[in-house]
Amino acid sequence: MEAAFRGASQGRAGAVLMLFGPVLPLRQLAALAIKNRLPVMSASTEAVEAGGLMSYGVSVTDLFRRAATYVDKILKGAKPSDLPVEQPTKFELVVNLKTAKALGLTIPQSVLLRAD
Repeated sequence: MEAAFRGASQGRAGAVLMLFGPVLPLRQLAALAIKNRLPVMSASTEAVEAGGLMSYGVSVTDLFRRAATYVDKILKGAKPSDLPVEQPTKFELVVNLKTAKALGLTIPQSVLLRAD
């Protein structure tokens, strides 16, 4: 991964978009990104907590809350096949200002106002 980040940086990549779970532990991935001056964005708030720049994705807390509602209905006798399929409705934008500062980035106020 270190060679990949170094190559991306030397090739003038502007950022890294993490689409799936990382091959490395998140903290190690974030450290490589900062070392190579590459902001990382993902759908996982855990990546931001580990040092990634930002994430935008489904609120996992809200998904668990909705799942609890389904469990309650099933325990009260509802058939799972009768329950509607729901799409996520709550999304979160999380920004790591410490990482932004380490990368020398200024996050626009309009983005900060929308961040959770």
